[in-house]
Amino acid sequence: MIEVKNVYKSFDGIDILKNVSALFEPGKVNLIIGRSGSGKTVLLKSIVGLHEVDKGEIVYDGRSFTHMSEKERKFIRKEIGMLFQGSALFDSKTVEENVRFPLDVFSDMSSAEKRDRTNFCLKKVNLEKANELYPSELSGGMQKRVAIARAISLNPKYLFCDEPNSGLDPKTAIVIDELIYEITKEFNMTTIINTHDMNSVMGIGEKIVFIAGGEKAWEGTKEDILTSDNKELNDFIYASKFFKQMREGFLNKNNQM
Repeated sequence: MIEVKNVYKSFDGIDILKNVSALFEPGKVNLIIGRSGSGKTVLLKSIVGLHEVDKGEIVYDGRSFTHMSEKERKFIRKEIGMLFQGSALFDSKTVEENVRFPLDVFSDMSSAEKRDRTNFCLKKVNLEKANELYPSELSGGMQKRVAIARAISLNPKYLFCDEPNSGLDPKTAIVIDELIYEITKEFNMTTIINTHDMNSVMGIGEKIVFIAGGEKAWEGTKEDILTSDNKELNDFIYASKFFKQMREGFLNKNNQM
């Protein structure tokens, strides 16, 4: 479980996050959603420690990350897996070397143990035979799967995903969503995804935090979204005609029952 408590963050005197509090639950796919510039990316980076908060606190399972020394934070970072927006693979390294990289840096495993763990993670993302390939030889979806394998190589308790479906076609995006959902459940991770992809929200979102103007404007489940009377949320969600029709159909069905 990750708790965000009354967090503030500003850059050059401009407030980006204002008194944001939220609870992200283990074993669930937690989503941070909002328009571009709303502060959702800054919130994700603040939680993972890429930004220091100005006020407030980030707590990992009762451990105050905010008030830890850098040495103490290293233990938390070993429990974190990160999936970056652009996959962030090393072009000069093979798939196997990319996945093994966190093990080389953070673990005391033997070479054989690292190889076994790397192959295990590649199998989880259905890339058993891709060890010797380079990122340039892979499709965008395959690169994302390699990045997921790398993110889970240290068997993390916490998984952070920054716009995991960015640049992917809809079919591939669904594959990535389902993969993230499956590994979240299998390893009981606290998964936090920063996204504006409404297919992800309605497909795999379990706990959803909506950020608007740097503040938490709403939180709930994907089922709650369909009956929400929050105007900012509705304007964001139902900008798409498809999701507007989905909501109308849901409400009409409920009214007839």
